[in-house]
Amino acid sequence: MNVTQEGTKSFIGKYDKFEVKEHRHHQRLYSIEMNNEVIGAFLEENQDVNAQQLEYVPYMRLVLAERLQNVAGKTFVEKIRAILHDRTSGGFTIGMQNQTTSDQDYVKFSTALTHLVGGVNFDAMSNTYYARFTVKDTDSSDSYLRQAYRLFTLHTDGTFVDEPTDWLLMMKFAEENAVGGESRLLHLDDWEDLEKFANHPLATCRIEYRAPSSKNVSQNVYNQTFYEQNGEPCICFIDQFAYPATLEQAAYLKDLSDSMENSSATIALPLPVGDVVMINNRFWLHGRAPFKKNSNLHRELLRQRGYFAKV
Repeated sequence: MNVTQEGTKSFIGKYDKFEVKEHRHHQRLYSIEMNNEVIGAFLEENQDVNAQQLEYVPYMRLVLAERLQNVAGKTFVEKIRAILHDRTSGGFTIGMQNQTTSDQDYVKFSTALTHLVGGVNFDAMSNTYYARFTVKDTDSSDSYLRQAYRLFTLHTDGTFVDEPTDWLLMMKFAEENAVGGESRLLHLDDWEDLEKFANHPLATCRIEYRAPSSKNVSQNVYNQTFYEQNGEPCICFIDQFAYPATLEQAAYLKDLSDSMENSSATIALPLPVGDVVMINNRFWLHGRAPFKKNSNLHRELLRQRGYFAKV
C-alpha cells in the first residue's frame, strides 16, 4: 500500500474515554474502542428516545449528538472528524462492544455519531434520514444491494443525487447463517491504476446517472468520474446506474470497474454485529463479497450518508 511513513499511526493513542488503534484488517483504517462506561452512560441517558422520535423530530438527532459528545468528550469528536478528513486514512470502525443488542440503541448510537460529523442526507429509498435493509436468500429487487449471491461491485454513494455525499456510515444490525458477504473496500490511493484512469481523457467527462425505481429518485444527474478536492483525485462511480453516451465512455467505465475489482488493494473487511464502519466517500470505494448459498441467510444493515460540517 502506498501509505506515507506516518500513515494511520498519527491518531493512535489511548485517551481518557476511548482508544484509537490501527485496524487489524486494514492498515489505513482505525479501530476506535470507547470505554464501556461511556457507552453505558449514553444508552442510559437516551433510554426514552426512540427511532420514530428521531425521524419525526429532526432536532432530536442533534440532541443525541450533543449527549454523546458530553459523555465521550470533545477530543472524541475532534478525532473522528480528523480521521475522516485525513487522506492517508479516512475511515474507522467503532462498535457497541456487546453493551446492547437493541436495534433502537443501534439507531440512536449511529445517529449521534453521524451528527457529530456533519449533516445527514435524506434517504429517498426509506423516506427518512437513514435506511435499514435486509439481505436474504431470495430477492426480486432492482439493484445488487439485496442480491446475496452475486458480487456487489465497488462504488461510491450519492452518484445519482444532486447533493454532496462526503461520508458513508454502515452498521450491522443482525446476521444469521451468513458465510461470506464481507464489506469490500478500496482506498483510491492504493489502486495500482489510479493514475491511468484519473488522467484519461474521459476522466472528467460528465456521465449520466439514473436511479432504479426502488431508490425513489426521479432526477437524472451528470457527474464526472474523477474530480479534485484539496489537490487530490476523488471519484464518483457506480456501474449499475451509469448511462454512458458513447461506446468509448462505456469501455472506459467497464475497464475502470474491472481494474478496481481485480486490484490487490481491494480488501474484504469483516464487521461484527453492533459495529459501524465509517469512511470518506470521496476517496474510498466500497462493495460486498458474495454470500455462500443458505436458505436461512439473514443480514440487516443500516446506512447513513451525508456531508461534513462547515465548522
